[in-house]
Amino acid sequence: METQFLTLENLVSDIRAKGRYSFGLDEVKQQLGLSGNALNQALFRLKNKNKIAPIRRGFFAIITPEYSRQGMIPPNLFIDDLMLTLEKKYYVGLFSAAALFGAGHQQPMEYYVITEKPALRDIRNQKLTVNFYVKQDWSENDIIQMKTDAGYINVSSPELTALDLLTYGNLGINRAFTILEELIEEMKPSDLTRVARNYSVTSSIQRLGYLIDKEIGNEKLAVAVKRALKEKKIQTVQLLKNVRNKGITDPDWKININTELESDL
Repeated sequence: METQFLTLENLVSDIRAKGRYSFGLDEVKQQLGLSGNALNQALFRLKNKNKIAPIRRGFFAIITPEYSRQGMIPPNLFIDDLMLTLEKKYYVGLFSAAALFGAGHQQPMEYYVITEKPALRDIRNQKLTVNFYVKQDWSENDIIQMKTDAGYINVSSPELTALDLLTYGNLGINRAFTILEELIEEMKPSDLTRVARNYSVTSSIQRLGYLIDKEIGNEKLAVAVKRALKEKKIQTVQLLKNVRNKGITDPDWKININTELESDL
């Protein structure tokens, strides 16, 4: 079989020259025509040279010189390519999305992606942690296309990011509150009403409304959340989920204040 590229290293250089930072195994198999053993040996050599790094089975990041010390590139540079390879809808969310909007005084050490069922296994190794969370569905109107050096990635809007931070239970209310204090600068009342109306977890909308209204004191955004809640059935919920402590219930938002909030700002 005639191939345009004599070596895997040449092919990887060509992929990078086209603006991409990653590739799938099937792609290089087709173009090189190598057998399984020969391809594995070529991959091994490039890994040893710190030219590529495995992300998950059958998918590799291309390590450019500026990231050679870390031995890994930022996930923003490969996530769209990865999800395209896996044929999965996705968006970058939670703390990773918040950081892209300038919220959070430090870059999160882990990366957060929301995707559709069936669930993906998290990526965890010495150089990289990518957490995948599952959601039944979402509106494309709530997703922003954000430009990176590798192209565009899907990112949750500030309003959707805020609600998701209060939905996924293992993230911590204080950490979410700290992010929210900065994230509200990027939120618009009309967008917040629209996103909240479409959001399926009513308790998260209540918590967001309480935090914006009573803890942060942003009246315009609080009114926007109230507008969305008028169309939903609400019941009293705890501010801190899965904890039996009881506190005073806020009548406006039907939130049982069962913890003291501490901001890191």
